Amino acid sequence: MSPRRIAPAGILIATVMALSGCGSQSTAAPVAAASSTTPVAAPPLAITDPWVKTTKKGMSAAFGTLVNNTDGDVTVVSGASPLSPEVELHEVVDSKGKMVMRPKEGGFVIPARGTHQLQPGGDHLMLMGVTEEVKPGAQIPFTLTLKDGETLEFTAVGKDFAGGKEDYQPGMDMGKDHG
Repeated sequence: MSPRRIAPAGILIATVMALSGCGSQSTAAPVAAASSTTPVAAPPLAITDPWVKTTKKGMSAAFGTLVNNTDGDVTVVSGASPLSPEVELHEVVDSKGKMVMRPKEGGFVIPARGTHQLQPGGDHLMLMGVTEEVKPGAQIPFTLTLKDGETLEFTAVGKDFAGGKEDYQPGMDMGKDHG
């Protein structure tokens, strides 16, 4: 190596040691390691704790927390699963004093660097015409499609849930409100 390249490196090491107040190498090592590592980019959208309500037949619903890892809003516009020929994005809203379940117009919008809860009694993925029994622990694949055409694939776990009035079956109190 030429003396010109060694001198700047020596000055950098001397500066780090002087600023640290001690001559140990443990302070200099993280500085060098930090400059040589490349951060791994997070996916634009992720989901935490995804689960599906167990059912013998008919309808069910999937839940979890959508996590937006970008600096802009992300919109989920549709869902799919081999468990159901039709997966709808649903919301539960107050309509004339009664809680009703209906398709979510415009999809689920997850704010920049934010989250969006999919939960019983709120927004959720509705599985219509479930093709096989969902037992506790079952592994159910899903694909969500975003407004920009990108997709998020994940696996949700079958879980018993008996809360509220959400039985997600035909004739339920929370019927679809298309009006």
